Amino acid sequence: MARRNPQQPIKDPILAVVKPEPEPSVDELTKNDKKQTDLAASGAPPAGRTTLDEAKRQGPMGFLQLLGPGLITGASDDDPSGIGTYSQVGSQFGYGLLWTALFTFPLMSAVQELCARIALQTGVGLGVSLRRKFPTWLVGIAILGLLVANTFNVGADLGAVAAGGQLLSRGALHALWLVVPVALLIIGMQIFVSYATIFKIFKWLTLALFAYVITAFFAHPQLLEVIKATFIPHFEFTKDFLMALVAVLGTTISPYLFFWQASSEVDELTAAGATSEAGRRGLKKAELHAARADILIGMAFSNAVMYFIILTSAAVLHAHGQTGIQTADQAAAALAPLAGPFAFIVFAVGMIGAGLLAIPILSGSACYAAKEFVGLRGNLASKPRYRPTFYVMLALATVVGVVLNFVHLDPIRALFISAVINGVVAPPLLLLIVLLGADAGVMKRYVSGKLSLILTGIATAFMALAAGGMFLMMFAGH
Repeated sequence: MARRNPQQPIKDPILAVVKPEPEPSVDELTKNDKKQTDLAASGAPPAGRTTLDEAKRQGPMGFLQLLGPGLITGASDDDPSGIGTYSQVGSQFGYGLLWTALFTFPLMSAVQELCARIALQTGVGLGVSLRRKFPTWLVGIAILGLLVANTFNVGADLGAVAAGGQLLSRGALHALWLVVPVALLIIGMQIFVSYATIFKIFKWLTLALFAYVITAFFAHPQLLEVIKATFIPHFEFTKDFLMALVAVLGTTISPYLFFWQASSEVDELTAAGATSEAGRRGLKKAELHAARADILIGMAFSNAVMYFIILTSAAVLHAHGQTGIQTADQAAAALAPLAGPFAFIVFAVGMIGAGLLAIPILSGSACYAAKEFVGLRGNLASKPRYRPTFYVMLALATVVGVVLNFVHLDPIRALFISAVINGVVAPPLLLLIVLLGADAGVMKRYVSGKLSLILTGIATAFMALAAGGMFLMMFAGH
C-alpha cells in the first residue's frame, strides 16, 4: 500500500477542522469491494471506458460493457418528474407533442457529446472548466439555479417513488411512510457501495424503463394519427401549450445531465487509473468514439421511453377524457380501469425503478457541480472518511427532498417550478458550454465542428425562444 505524505494535509474542509490528518494514498482513498480487489490481483484490466474495438472483439457482452455514463445519463432523464411531465403532455394534448421525441434526440445527443468531450479533453468536471474560462459570478448563478431545480426534483421524485409503493400495496402502505426508507436506501448506497457497483446497479435499474414500452402495447393507439404526429410538428400559440413545450424541453435537455455526464467521464478515467488531472488530460480518439456510441444509445433509449409514455397517455388517458393528469402516480392509477391492471402494475414498477435511478443522480450532479465550482475534492469513488464534506452535501440534498414531502409541498407545483427553472437555466448555461467547446485553446484539435455547433446552437436558441414565449404569454394573460 502506498504511504501517505505527512507533509500534505488532507484536503477536506470538515477534516481540516475536526481531525487534521495527512492526505491518503490513492489506494486508501478509493472505495473497493472484495470482487474488485480479486480482479485486480488476478491481472484483470482496470475499470474504465471500454473502446469500440474491444467491444467488437468481445461480441454482445462487449457492447454491454461499452454502455456507461451515456446510457445512465439518458435513462436518468426519464425520472418520475419526467414521467409525470410526459404523462401530463399526452393526457392534455394527445399525440400533439410526439414529434418532440424525434426533434430533441439529435439536440440532446450533441449537447451530451459536447459535455463528455470537454471532460475527456480537460480531465476535469464541467464546473471546473466553466469557472476557469468565465466570470465566477456568472457560473455561480447558473449552478445556483441547478441546485434549486435539483432540490425540487429530488423531493418530487422521492414522493413519486413512495406513491408508487402505495399504489402497488393498494393503499396498505401510506406514501409518507416510504419516503424516509427510500431516502435512507439511496444515501446508504452512495456512502457504502463502491463506484463500480453503483454503476452496475444504475445499469440494471435502466431495465425498469422498458415498462413504458410494454405499456404502450396495451394502449391500442391509432396508427395513422401516431405516424402523422411523430413526423409533423404541431404548434399551439397558447400559454398552456408553450408551458408544456418548455416543460418537455427542460425535462429532456436538463442542466443536471450536463454536469453528471462530464463528471461521470472523469470518474471513469479515474477508475481506469488516471488519478491526477494531468494524467486524465488529453482526449484519445478511441475514448471519444466509445463515448459517442454510449451517448447515442443512451439518448435514443431516453427519447424512446419519452415517446412511449406520451403515446400511452394520449391513447389511453386523452382518448377517454382524462386530461387532468398531473403526476406519474396519477397516470398509473388512471391506467388501471382503462388499460387493465397489468398495465397499471408495469407503469408503477417503472416509476419506482426510474426514481431509484434518478434520485442519486440528481443529488450527485448537484454536489459535483457545487464542489467543482468551489474547488472541493470528492466523488462517488472516494471513501467518506476522507471526503466527508462531499458526502454531507449528498446527504443534505436528499434530506431537503425528504423535508419537502413532509411540509406538504404541492408536488405538481414542485414539478412546475423545477421545469421552469430548468427551462430558464439551460439556455445561458448551454451558451457557456458551447463557447467552451469552441475554444481551440482549451479543446485543441477536439474543438467543436460545424455539426456540433449547429445542433447545440439550435438547442440553445430553441430553449431560449420557448422560455421567452412562455413568459410572454404568462405576462400577456393569454
